[in-house]
Amino acid sequence: MRRVVITGAGCISPLGLDLETTWRGLAAGESGIGPVTQVPSEKLGIKIAAEVKDFDPKAHFDEKRLSILDRVSQFTLVAAREAIAGSGIEFSDELSARTAVIIGTGAGGMNTVDASYRRLYEDGVRRVFPMTIPRLMISAATSHVTMEFGLSGPAYAVSSACSSANHAIGDAFQMVRSGRVEAAVAGGTEACITLGTMLGWQALRVMAPDTCRPFSADRKGMVLGEGAAVFVLETLDAAKARGADILAEIVGFGMSSDAADIVQPQESGAAASIAMALADGGLEPADVDYVNAHGTGTGANDATETAALKRVFGEHARRLAISSTKSMHGHALGAAGAIELAATLKAIEHGIAPPTANYREADPACDLDYVPNQAREMKLEVALSNSFAFGGLNAVLAVRKLV
Repeated sequence: MRRVVITGAGCISPLGLDLETTWRGLAAGESGIGPVTQVPSEKLGIKIAAEVKDFDPKAHFDEKRLSILDRVSQFTLVAAREAIAGSGIEFSDELSARTAVIIGTGAGGMNTVDASYRRLYEDGVRRVFPMTIPRLMISAATSHVTMEFGLSGPAYAVSSACSSANHAIGDAFQMVRSGRVEAAVAGGTEACITLGTMLGWQALRVMAPDTCRPFSADRKGMVLGEGAAVFVLETLDAAKARGADILAEIVGFGMSSDAADIVQPQESGAAASIAMALADGGLEPADVDYVNAHGTGTGANDATETAALKRVFGEHARRLAISSTKSMHGHALGAAGAIELAATLKAIEHGIAPPTANYREADPACDLDYVPNQAREMKLEVALSNSFAFGGLNAVLAVRKLV
């Protein structure tokens, strides 16, 4: 098996339009959560979200290109451009044919869906925009990355709700490691702050009315977010040969299914995916320094994740630094794992665990170290990034500082 490293990372999030700005916000404990501006708030009971702010599509794409790009694809391309430019990788014809593109998304082109339905049912217009289907399809973002960079290797979308990004990145990792491809561009994207999506999540009664407080006893639920993060994966040998800067090594990937309930998380399934990531990476529980938790801020998720961590790590669970960056960038659904992996890479680079913001009260069911409210300088060489989705679909990535 070949060693796989990340040489490029790009991110657009509610905390910033690139990775560095996003990281500065995370390290400072800043919040990207605020009043909804993309949706008429008078139609909503929950009036907050974590929106990508000050994003001007015309600064990135010409009018003709914008006509075929939903917001979800726009985010993907902005993040992919940053990742590929930062990597310094050059795609020859040979490498292009041996590079995979795998992008995860939970919902796809929801802005296009909402606009089409509004046109049909509210405005009474009988025809929809001709490019509606190419804009809204789940695989659109993947296709646009392949076309912009001329990448002709295996390419597909992954949709597994809130684990979509981790599944996409994990698939890419396994393909590079096994030799099926030489490189991969992988990540996750979501742009789901629309009236229909907000009302759907509101109906589930899992949305917080004020802010996201993961692991805090007074937590009231999740806050919907949006954004994208994309990564360049290649072999360690190839990265060294071209003198690339290496952000981290992916060493393990674990995935499982709860096979139990469509919305209620299960400790056993979460624990299985964590344990598998450790085993896949040849890691002992004591090797792990930091966990970027799924940490949605709902009562069931946070208690279940805590129990799963204690099941796998035993006494070492109390020595882990654990944080939920969703407390700052919201829950970006299919993009969540990608944004959180970007945060984890920067945490390893700087030796800083980002905080769990908005934490106020200890919960007996959540009794570990959640790095409350303030970032922490620490030894940080091995980390996990957890994603646990509706439907019991779990995916965990293990990453390590290259030594």
